[in-house]
Amino acid sequence: MGCLDYRLTRRAMLSAAAGSATILGLPIRNLLAFAGTSHPAKAEHVILFWNGGGMSHLDTWDPKPGRPTQGELEPIKTSAPGMEISEIFPQLAQQMHNCSIIRSIAGTQGDHGRATYNLQTSYLQTPNLNHPGFGSVVVHQLPNMGELPAYITVSGLAPRAGYLGQKCEAYFVGNPGDKDPYLAFPEGIAELRGNKRLEVLASFNSRFAAQKSDPRLDATKTSIDDAVRLMRSPALEAFEFQKVSQKTLDRYGDNAFGRGALLAKRLVDKGVRFVQVNRGGFDTHTNNFPAMRSHGEIMDPALASLIQDLKADGMLDKTLVLMVSEFGRTPVINKDAGRDHHAAVFSVFLAGGGIKGGTVIGSSDIDGFQPKDRPVRVADLHATLCHALGIDPNQEVMTPLQRAMKLVDNGTPVHELFA
Repeated sequence: MGCLDYRLTRRAMLSAAAGSATILGLPIRNLLAFAGTSHPAKAEHVILFWNGGGMSHLDTWDPKPGRPTQGELEPIKTSAPGMEISEIFPQLAQQMHNCSIIRSIAGTQGDHGRATYNLQTSYLQTPNLNHPGFGSVVVHQLPNMGELPAYITVSGLAPRAGYLGQKCEAYFVGNPGDKDPYLAFPEGIAELRGNKRLEVLASFNSRFAAQKSDPRLDATKTSIDDAVRLMRSPALEAFEFQKVSQKTLDRYGDNAFGRGALLAKRLVDKGVRFVQVNRGGFDTHTNNFPAMRSHGEIMDPALASLIQDLKADGMLDKTLVLMVSEFGRTPVINKDAGRDHHAAVFSVFLAGGGIKGGTVIGSSDIDGFQPKDRPVRVADLHATLCHALGIDPNQEVMTPLQRAMKLVDNGTPVHELFA
């Protein structure tokens, strides 16, 4: 069995005058996003695939052919010369000239909860402070690009926004492709009647808030306003697949993960800044190899189709795609044909957003136990993502208790990844 412990202020708005002002033709709000950096942003959007449970690096991105730690899966050649990945990704292998791998992530946390927190926030977990996830950092730092929520999580929850506030929380989509029942009036309630009810609710909440000073009231108003605005937006059709051909659904995979990948593509096309697609089941303490084959059957067509379509539409250059998990799995195969938790070294998959395709950064040792070349800390990964987006990872924000916190916990970008 798996482990029992495994379960899965936005920056102040500029004034209208400042918002329309420019310097050398570049809007001031964009210049603010580049503050502290020496380059313009490569990426405008992020699609993060979060594989909960601890995905085996040896059976995905860092195979060890001929070694005792190899296991049952074979490496296959890819479209990138000299790069091999696991046989569970035959379609993705043909797209690896557009993709890169870091094989030397040096983690420190072997517990699911603490490792998830670290990978999602760059910080170690503490009892008295809730750091924001990376998606919240992105939407805090960069202006919204459309009518849809800037941060959307699919098929699972994303980290909370912490001290960045309600406007930086993720919008949750449970079953990708299905119409959200909470973004329409209940059956039997006509639009005119529903709008009148919303007006009454707004009036009541306004009177109540005028008599109270609880900051949670502002957060509630933000949630309601965002929901109503989304409910009335034509862009809402991006969530629905009625007009998507069955051929396209079959190409991605007509399942939760395939639909999630396709939804992520549709959302970034509509201007969504950050999409997180969640998949669990990687805590493979038993029967690791059939489990990884099953995961590959689901993930391979979806990832390959996403990269191919982003490239064809000219969106890959400005969309950073990455797949991460909280840690890797042990090189030693246990008595139950599984692999256990292994934080010392694991891998990350990346593509787009200025990343050089066909690149491998770092390596693990001969059997996949420790980093061998170019160790990359978790905070370095976060700094790298900031670099791609033109965000200064060392920028400080103030918590409600007036404590200055860096966006990233002292990371350094992996500059070799970028063209």
